[in-house]
Order: sequence, then structure tokens, then C-alpha cells
Amino acid sequence: MELTTDNKLKKLVIVGDRILIKPKKASEKTKSGLYLPPGVHEQEKVQYGYVMKTGPGYPIPMPADEDEPWKEREDQIKYIPLQAKEGDLAIFLQKGAFEVMYEGEKYYIVSQASILMLEREEDFY
Repeated sequence: MELTTDNKLKKLVIVGDRILIKPKKASEKTKSGLYLPPGVHEQEKVQYGYVMKTGPGYPIPMPADEDEPWKEREDQIKYIPLQAKEGDLAIFLQKGAFEVMYEGEKYYIVSQASILMLEREEDFY
């Protein structure tokens, strides 16, 4: 299968509460006018970018059913889903982010705990 811009992230599996973020250029501004002041961006304590993929969430173990040994064992872990969704604009702490290069592009892998705020284009009504 040939890699294209549409399918190049399909091979990536993000684990746990991690989120893959593509950094946004400093000169860009959202439709709603959200931007970071130049002083904050220059200090690189806070970054922002678009959520590309998310992990399944926070794992929570399922109680073991030892009284029914004939039951087929299914996935013993369930997940609490993350708030971040693909396409959200995330403002996150640089300190909690790991920079990675994939297919010639820069991304950050960030845990949900490092995200300060999300901007979502859809209405919340």
C-alpha cells in the first residue's frame, strides 16, 4: 500500500492517554480568533497544534469472574475515553510533550494531562 496524505497516519497506534498533535505555525490564527501572545510562544512553555490521533484512553481493569471458569476470556481492560478528538486545536505544555518526526513531518506526543485547553469547531448545543 502506498502512503498518501490521507492514509499515512493509519499505521500509527497511539497508546493509553497519549495524543498525537501536529504543531500549528505561529503565524496562523483560528476562525474564532484564538491565538497565543508572542511572549508566551517565544518562551516555548506553551505550544499549540491540531489533534491528529488519540489513544483509547485511561485503562481500568475489569473485575475477574473467577466463579465462571468456563467463560471465554475477552479483553480484560476497558478504557475511559479522552476528551480530545481528532481535529481539535490543543493548547498544551511543552514540558509534557515528546517531539517525533514521522514521514518527514514534526509531531508531538502529549498525554492528556499536559493539555490545557481544546478548541472544537462543532457546536456544543
